[in-house]
Amino acid sequence: MTESKKTLMDLDITKKPISSGELAELGGRKLVYIRAIPASDVLDDLNDEFGAAEIDIEADATLYSVHASDGERIALVGDRDLAFAAARQYEMNPVSVH
Repeated sequence: MTESKKTLMDLDITKKPISSGELAELGGRKLVYIRAIPASDVLDDLNDEFGAAEIDIEADATLYSVHASDGERIALVGDRDLAFAAARQYEMNPVSVH
């Protein structure tokens, strides 16, 4: 007696949207996302507790934000190549998002 092979048509596959939590778990802490952002979007985050700028950066400059798979920003870097190199140095797998 021979078993018939199942094809994709025979499988009962229901498409279910993936939740943001499930998406975050896919890469764990090893997958990080790098995206370009205008410095003006994060200037307030670069101030010390007294409101003074910790670093001098132009508002129209481009920074690169490194995010964990759960969306948490873990770094701001001034150079795209440096953002990727830093992620790899910490044994993370960087991917670019737009």
